[in-house]
Amino acid sequence: MNFVETLATLADASHLQKIELLNADGSLNSTIENKPGQQGSLKVYAHLAKKYGAITVDAAQDGLDLYCEHTEDAEINPGKHPNIDRLFDVLEEDSKLTVKLS
Repeated sequence: MNFVETLATLADASHLQKIELLNADGSLNSTIENKPGQQGSLKVYAHLAKKYGAITVDAAQDGLDLYCEHTEDAEINPGKHPNIDRLFDVLEEDSKLTVKLS
């Protein structure tokens, strides 16, 4: 499957305005808003939050699989896909991000 096909299998997240990702110390790591260009990531991160309760190492690996062809593009072009790069960071740093849905 490609990313568009994968997104179609995930639960709707259009009711969300944004997702805030918090570092271990509670500081804001990043925000994913419900707006064009971020809606796919909003749906992926909402799915991961529901399944894992946070963005853990396991969630990050699952997320990279969900991003399909975009994961390889992110590996080749660091910085092009910040929401994917964040998952790589969680894996590399063996860290965890708390998810706040609103």
